[in-house]
Amino acid sequence: MPQSPLHDVHVELGARFTDFGGWEMPVRYSGVIAEHQAVRKGVGVFDVSHLGRFLVEGPGAEELVRYELCNDIAKVGPGRAQYSMALNERGGVVDDVIVWRIGDARFWVMPNGTNFDDILDRFNADRGPETTVRALRDATALVAVQGPESPGVVEEVIGAMPGRFRVVEGRYRADWCIGAGTGYTGERGAEIAVPAENGPDLMRDLIRAGAVPCALGARDTLRLEMGYPLWGQDLDEETTPLEADLGWVVAWDHDFVGRSALLAQDDAGTRRSLVALTTEGRAVPRRGYPVRVGESTGTVTSGNFSPTLGHSIALAYVSPPIDPTSDAAAEIEIRGMWHAARTTSLPFIPR
Repeated sequence: MPQSPLHDVHVELGARFTDFGGWEMPVRYSGVIAEHQAVRKGVGVFDVSHLGRFLVEGPGAEELVRYELCNDIAKVGPGRAQYSMALNERGGVVDDVIVWRIGDARFWVMPNGTNFDDILDRFNADRGPETTVRALRDATALVAVQGPESPGVVEEVIGAMPGRFRVVEGRYRADWCIGAGTGYTGERGAEIAVPAENGPDLMRDLIRAGAVPCALGARDTLRLEMGYPLWGQDLDEETTPLEADLGWVVAWDHDFVGRSALLAQDDAGTRRSLVALTTEGRAVPRRGYPVRVGESTGTVTSGNFSPTLGHSIALAYVSPPIDPTSDAAAEIEIRGMWHAARTTSLPFIPR
């Protein structure tokens, strides 16, 4: 099973590990709630080296990225990042990705770790002869520094804090580094890439500067509080961005894989809709639990206890679609008992 370049650091820190997308990654250190609160109130650092990343560079690079992804990278200039999605011909989400635009014709494309090979192969299959597509994951380490106190920590360690969805190139320990004002927690932060051999030192330096080591368990509760989707649960190849209430990710005025199917769905309407639900008490809705909202039914795709709110929250798809302003009664079946729930708007907590 692949391990992160930071694996030995995690062992030193007493991490508990899990299989995540085929990688052995830390799931917690001190505990999920403590790590969650460290990010909401201070600053935490996550090893996210399992995430995919590859370079797209050269003539035709911009057009390749535009065709493969439904957002339009042409709308952002060098030094910017963009959230986007790779779709299939049916409009389903093959993966959601972040793109760092390093230069006019130089991009880092960052898919989920589980889908890295598939997205890399897709870009390679469609690239022109003058466009380079090169895997970066094995040669790099990637960490995410997240929380309201992240600017001071990032500036101390790499000398600059990128603005939100901005990309900066710099130096770390006499070598290159790239940082972007992106993350998966809803807090201010940066994701920083360095050569793999410098990853352990980067993690240790960030901790010495005040960041609390955090793992995948807290990353999941943090992203859910913001309503951020998780591919494989809230998004998959049978779910379109329109069904997931992510139509803002689609830039309609350029050609991309899946555009025709999305246009047809936009005209006809979706067959189901995403709803955000809250419950009282500590009973936790989990993926696959049945949901009723008025006359609509469906299942939970992501659910957990919210450490910030002190009660459970969930995302679910229901059919037929409901009016997002509806006050229809909602229920979630948890361990054989139906529990009252309320529909709400996202994010679950204020940005």
